[in-house]
Amino acid sequence: MYLHLGQNEIVPLSRIIGVFDLDKCSYEKRTRDYLAAAEREGVVLDVSGDLPRSFVVCDHPYHDQIVYLSQLSPAALKKRAESGKME
Repeated sequence: MYLHLGQNEIVPLSRIIGVFDLDKCSYEKRTRDYLAAAEREGVVLDVSGDLPRSFVVCDHPYHDQIVYLSQLSPAALKKRAESGKME
């Protein structure tokens, strides 16, 4: 099964480590530090096309992890994952 994150980006559900609300998590220093480090390492992909609402952490065959910024809310991503649809 796959999850469509937006902007033609699709990832296998088995690779997803976590889906996080960017508004709620970005207040925490650890989250900001994590995202800044990921940005420096070049493993952040912005697939939002606009203001991102969530970030999805996935494992990756060539990196420890990759972070996708999505314009979809965590609730919308969860609904897509549970329905099995790639809307």
